[in-house]
Amino acid sequence: MFEIFHHLFPPNQANFIWMFDHYGMYVYAILFLIIFIETGLVIMPFLPGDSLLFTAGLMAKLGFMDITTLILLLFVAAVIGDNVNYFIGKTIGLRILQFKIRERSLVKQEYLEKTHAFYEKHGAKAIIMARFVPIVRTFAPFVAGIAEMKYRTFLLFDLLGGALWIGSLTSLGYALGHIVWIQNNIEKVAIGIIILSVLPMLIGFLSNKKAPKEI
Repeated sequence: MFEIFHHLFPPNQANFIWMFDHYGMYVYAILFLIIFIETGLVIMPFLPGDSLLFTAGLMAKLGFMDITTLILLLFVAAVIGDNVNYFIGKTIGLRILQFKIRERSLVKQEYLEKTHAFYEKHGAKAIIMARFVPIVRTFAPFVAGIAEMKYRTFLLFDLLGGALWIGSLTSLGYALGHIVWIQNNIEKVAIGIIILSVLPMLIGFLSNKKAPKEI
């Protein structure tokens, strides 16, 4: 497993070919596992989700994988991962945050109530948008569980967000996979995808820093 992760940083054509040479069609299972871990385990938010999806789509274009099977498989992995993360947050996460030390909770009940109110009002939008932001997409379902977001609402928009995330980035890699420059510069493309993914979070952070503080 360590060797596989080592060869996926960065996810590029050479590293994918190495995986196919060593594992053949088990690459489908490897990709499934990586997407599941990134979305399902809150302690693993740094896996290369966006660039991995794009590169996988490119490799499908080159004939290494079937694009339909790839998209369906990774969609299932993303949805199962988010649901596992949600229930971890709702059961273990919430109990940990409510744990008391010297009669004081780790997190004030006021903050939990504010989080719950936020997810009641903006949860659907947050679940969908978080899919496209590294690190945030790992924590969003976990926090949704802690906030006790209604599961039916969570599941509906998680399915939609998962379909948009997996479908768009994998299809983009497949659509552009015939371009020689992209094949030869997949690392640069991957870095560009990561920058574009993180940019909204960076802009939001800078905007909050510049915004006047309430007195």
